[in-house]
Amino acid sequence: MSVCVIGAGLSGLAAARALKARGVEFVCLEKSPGVGGIWRAPGAGERGPGYLSLHLNSTKQLTGYADHPMPAAYPVYPRHSDMAAYLRAYAEWAGVLDHIELETTVESVRPTADGAWTVVSRSADGTRTARVFRQVLVASGHNTEPFLPAPPPGAETFEGTILHAYDYRDGSDWAGRRVVVVGLGASAVDIAADLSRYAGRTLLSVRRGLHILPKQLFGVPLDEVAEAPWWTAMSLAEQRRFIEQALLVARGKLSDYGLPEPDHPVFASAVTLSDEILSRIRHGGVVPRPAIDRLDGDRVHFTDGSSERADAVVYCTGYRMAFPFLPDGCPLGPEGAVELYKRVVAPDHPGLSFIGLVRPHGSITRLVEAQADWVARLATGEAVLPEPEVMRKEITTYLGGIAGQYGRREGASIQVNFAPYLEELREL
Repeated sequence: MSVCVIGAGLSGLAAARALKARGVEFVCLEKSPGVGGIWRAPGAGERGPGYLSLHLNSTKQLTGYADHPMPAAYPVYPRHSDMAAYLRAYAEWAGVLDHIELETTVESVRPTADGAWTVVSRSADGTRTARVFRQVLVASGHNTEPFLPAPPPGAETFEGTILHAYDYRDGSDWAGRRVVVVGLGASAVDIAADLSRYAGRTLLSVRRGLHILPKQLFGVPLDEVAEAPWWTAMSLAEQRRFIEQALLVARGKLSDYGLPEPDHPVFASAVTLSDEILSRIRHGGVVPRPAIDRLDGDRVHFTDGSSERADAVVYCTGYRMAFPFLPDGCPLGPEGAVELYKRVVAPDHPGLSFIGLVRPHGSITRLVEAQADWVARLATGEAVLPEPEVMRKEITTYLGGIAGQYGRREGASIQVNFAPYLEELREL
């Protein structure tokens, strides 16, 4: 067998399509019962991050694959079930379903003495299989393991439910109850807005301010702005000034809503896209609170000295990247940064590549398609890699530049600036 693709979500399907288009023999291993990755609706009793109110934050035009657009009947920002159906339809249209082995968990990926890779997988019935591949493409994403912070003091006494957004399904499950949502990222604002229509009281506990942007500015979706020539021609300082002024005009200061002001300029960290959360706060459906100080019985105490009764605390505190099936130190370096040439290739592990391990401001699909196309050309020999020392130098330069904009927080190493990175990939 020539290539093993791990994961059949948006990135894995793009890789499968690119490999098939070039006649490369491959198999795609997917641990879930269906394709779609994080967009696939979990079945009964199955964990998964697909809460029912989830919608795209990027437009259907740019989130759909270039060679197979989303249906015209879809809204501009399709819902969770629309995206799941689209990805299933894409896999069928691309003719890659017969290459995908579902309910197959990858247990280990190890190099062989002759430069190939041994992939050990386990099927749904527990059967283990070891196969050798010339190349391995990891497309399992970076939303891998739900991250829960250390429990606050008194957590063991809390009489309510503590859960992660990964296990949240629908606001109606909490009708009439009092819920504290922790965080200010995409999941936190989505879930808080959803809960506010059902719960008896919804609190939003925020430790650190983040920039909240609407999905559109001046009627133009933000992912289209990110691709526009007038935008990419601006310097970072000009882009920041433009966005900050536009936000000030559109909604004023975040402190006017009871939220902490960000301690960093826009685009120095991931931004939160939401058209709802500020409106829900203004309408009283969501009540901001500072960080949780401690739990005590049926009460949640906050760092400002206030406290409230609560039936549940939902931690929307993100995910950790985890690749337990890979050799230690790949792709995460000693300081926790992702160390990949052009954000794709592991320079010290020939034949190992990653698709979709990036976080842009905007849709990821065009980047994933360009990555998949490049890796497919590497598989056929149409493209070649430079020497390892050249790749390592590129990684060092890139991480230095990213640290200058985003700092050295965990996850900052996968941030990319959409237009320049897409151009890099296309030049390859």
